[in-house]
Order: sequence, then C-alpha cells, then structure tokens
Amino acid sequence: MTTTTQTLDPERLRKLDACWRAANYLSVGQIYLYDNPLLKEPLALSHIKPRLLGHWDTTPGLSFIYAHLNRVIRDNLVADVIDRVPRLGPRAAYARQAIRDRRIEHQQYIAEHGEDLPEVRDWKWAP
Repeated sequence: MTTTTQTLDPERLRKLDACWRAANYLSVGQIYLYDNPLLKEPLALSHIKPRLLGHWDTTPGLSFIYAHLNRVIRDNLVADVIDRVPRLGPRAAYARQAIRDRRIEHQQYIAEHGEDLPEVRDWKWAP
C-alpha cells in the first residue's frame, strides 16, 4: 500500500494557523469569561468567571481538529459530493464554480465587515 503526503502552500498554511489561533482565542474567552470575549470594552473583574468552566488542556487539540476538518470539508468533500450526484451531470462544473464564488464572496465580506454574511450570521433552524 502506498501513501502520498501533500503539504500546504505557505498561504494556505498561514490561513489554517490563523483559524486555529482564532478558535483558541475564542475558546479561552468561553472558559474564562462571562462576557466581552472580543474585548470591545476594557476587561473588568465582572467579566471573569470565579470558577473555570471547561478544560484548557483539551481546547487546542479540539481547535486543531476543527480547523483541519473545516479545510478537508471545503477542499475535498464538497467537490466529491457534487461529483457523485448522478443527476448533476454537466451541471457539476457550474455547481463547483458557484460554490467557489460564494466562498470567495463570503471571505471578502468577512475581511471588510469583520463578521459573516447576514444570511449566515442570522440563520435560524426552521423546524
């Protein structure tokens, strides 16, 4: 059995690392803070929990897995699903491009506004 190893280009590696660090930062906020995780106001004693909730030693590992699974889902699984839907046929290339375009639009919106697109941010589960 032969296995191949792929490495990420420096830009993708930088983005993956940034995602991991951001997830760790937010996790610290969840563990240590009642409020104000983005430090929009000066940190006050009233924001800090008197007792920790969570386990800091597991957080970096979970964030690491989250960051990599996010990458795998985006890079491999979405395209694989499109390719395996038999009825898509020649429309598969259009669907792949539409998904790529939407992801780019979303990333640009985040870079400009610092938050998800409104339809993502305001999404609610409809039973």
